[in-house]
Amino acid sequence: MNQIPSPLSRRGFLTGGALVVSFALAPRAFAQLAGGGEGGAGPAVVAPDLKGSLKSAPWLDAWIRIDADGRATVFTGKVELGQGIRTALIQVAAEELDIPPTTVTLVTADTGRTPDEGLTAGSHSMQDSGTAIQNAAANVHLLLAAEAARDWGIPAEQVTSGGDGRLRAPDGRTLSYGEVAARLSLHVQAVPDAPLRKPADYRTLGRALPRVDIPAKLTGGAAYLHDMRLPGMLHARVVRGPSVGTGLQSPDLDTVARMPGVVKIVRQGGFLAVVAERQWTAIQALRHLQRAAYARAAQPPLPADGSGDAVAATLKALPARDIAIMDTSEPAGPAVRSVKARYTRPWISHGSIGPSCAIAQYVDGTMTVWTHSQGTFDVRRVVAELVGLPPEKVHAIHAEGAGCYGQNGADDVAADAAVIARAVPERPIRLQWMREQEFGWEPLGPGMMTELEAELGADNRIVSWRHAVWSNPHNNRPVGAGGVLAGNEADPPFPAPEGKPIPMPEGDGSRNSNPLYSFANTHVVYHFLKDMPARVSALRSLGAHLNVFSIESMLDELAAAAGIDPLAIRLDHMRDERAREVMQAAADRFGWPTRTRGDGRRGCGMAFARYKNLGAYCAVAMEVEIDRETGRTMVRRAVAAVDCGQPANPDGVRNQIEGALVQSLSWTGREAVRFAADRRASFDWSSYPILRFDDVPGSVEVVVMDRPGAPFLGTAEAAQGPSAAALANAIADATGVRLRDMPLSPDRLKAALGPV
Repeated sequence: MNQIPSPLSRRGFLTGGALVVSFALAPRAFAQLAGGGEGGAGPAVVAPDLKGSLKSAPWLDAWIRIDADGRATVFTGKVELGQGIRTALIQVAAEELDIPPTTVTLVTADTGRTPDEGLTAGSHSMQDSGTAIQNAAANVHLLLAAEAARDWGIPAEQVTSGGDGRLRAPDGRTLSYGEVAARLSLHVQAVPDAPLRKPADYRTLGRALPRVDIPAKLTGGAAYLHDMRLPGMLHARVVRGPSVGTGLQSPDLDTVARMPGVVKIVRQGGFLAVVAERQWTAIQALRHLQRAAYARAAQPPLPADGSGDAVAATLKALPARDIAIMDTSEPAGPAVRSVKARYTRPWISHGSIGPSCAIAQYVDGTMTVWTHSQGTFDVRRVVAELVGLPPEKVHAIHAEGAGCYGQNGADDVAADAAVIARAVPERPIRLQWMREQEFGWEPLGPGMMTELEAELGADNRIVSWRHAVWSNPHNNRPVGAGGVLAGNEADPPFPAPEGKPIPMPEGDGSRNSNPLYSFANTHVVYHFLKDMPARVSALRSLGAHLNVFSIESMLDELAAAAGIDPLAIRLDHMRDERAREVMQAAADRFGWPTRTRGDGRRGCGMAFARYKNLGAYCAVAMEVEIDRETGRTMVRRAVAAVDCGQPANPDGVRNQIEGALVQSLSWTGREAVRFAADRRASFDWSSYPILRFDDVPGSVEVVVMDRPGAPFLGTAEAAQGPSAAALANAIADATGVRLRDMPLSPDRLKAALGPV
């Protein structure tokens, strides 16, 4: 592949075609460029001098097509998960192409149409895809201007655009984008130096455009995969034991086979499903089969309960592989006071409001799967291996689902649907898990434990910092058939992948364990636990939730021991100016100097983190009120400040921070999976309580820092850790009681407070 010799030279990048090259060329390019991803290693880097995901898919027609009417179709390998990425990416493309956003159509992850950008996870969408689309659009605009300049016989730098899809010459001549694009091929490689629009000239970027995904959700329209209906569609239910690791004993298949409306019982090895003409029939058949007894296969014992001691005992009983994360030694004064503490998080469910769903259809040797997985291309790889098809015979298409932030059941249900569709060809198979199946089968967010010890000198500087974290792997996402439940049930079963830690700076259980603060003599170790007592995988923010909770709780504990302000101890140990500005912005908007001080019932707390130390900066301050009779904590108000680089859509950024804050309050204050001796014991919203509407903060304000033209930073998960720690710190300020074991539930707080 040859690089374009000059961004303003027609020679070398035009192929002589009279029309825009058909997009059918692009998937072949992807197969060559992203081959490294087929083995689960992620898309291969083939153009390291390019930015974002252009490194792996440098061809412009992989990202953008200009139609004859001047409209643009933009392609992304990332998916909409409710984080507003469709709107933001449309704005990015519209800005650099200099066209109205209403003329941009965005196509999200589709293995037949879009680049393979790996997972939509870890707040990478804007950093990777947003950056790629921004630079691809700048390249396309450059080519359009160069072609118009050639036509007019003028220097390319004299060609301008006015935001309406037309190119202009100084003498008033104009050409539409569609006219110019018809003479070009975009099947050319991007150049790294295509000029970007100046922030002072922005028409679209940085504006709060209405989100394009909201109208259907608000009006009850067809917003989700769950709403899809295809001609001739059948309905299926998978039959398993109540939770992972259990199996039914001798289910009554004969009676179910005779039920009116049952089309087929699919049984392959340990996999069992029922297919019916109507969904209710499939549910009735499922309920009948579930009357059978169940048994749990021999596995490690489940956690005894959700207490901090039980979490710690379970994790410390597992063999550990110690990984040094940070180890610095430097001269420091003697310590005059120290604090040592243990913090824990129990196993947490994703708790997706809509149980996982998928549709699959097998026709003429090709499998099509509609999925709300965060890894559409991984679904193709998994399904291909599972049902014995070459990858090019599996077409996976993303359709938005009702909740998928981490590895819930979306990947498993897509694999389930494909197995059933292979056994019942021609007709589409719609498979939706039941609520109790989602709770029983999905991978959980891992239980975790940290132990921290820190020392202060006489000048209130931290002279020693030790942080140890115990955790299972957080990313067991399937890249082959052995990673899904149906692959485990095959005969013989596909080999299960071995859990491995994610290296820093991304990290998994170690994520954000390395403080951004400047502490003397910092020692951080990750006790990686390969063996898993429960099925676990990615849950939003991975280990950052507990690690930030631990670091920021410890800072408050040190501040309390020394009698200094919590904001002051943070600023005194922070050298990163953007971090300091974010903390100060949150404090100023909150009114930190004049805040309510702890009086036994009311109090305030704050916390900060830069997500993964390479994403968005976020600081959160909260005011809480405690009902000492019930132990209930009410967040009266919360203020967050976030620096995510150039915000594509400031309102979208606020949406993400508000949502992350509320979700983190639920995790931190309410959520914990219960276990019995032989299974999970949380199967509904009563046994797995989440934050309710009357517990939502009285007010949430988000300050979005203005960083014109700065690189995009991921936003969605930045508030998870700071929100958790701000809550704990506010409770401690209000009551004088420090809770270190999640959830910080009313019962735990009431017990800690003692008799009223």
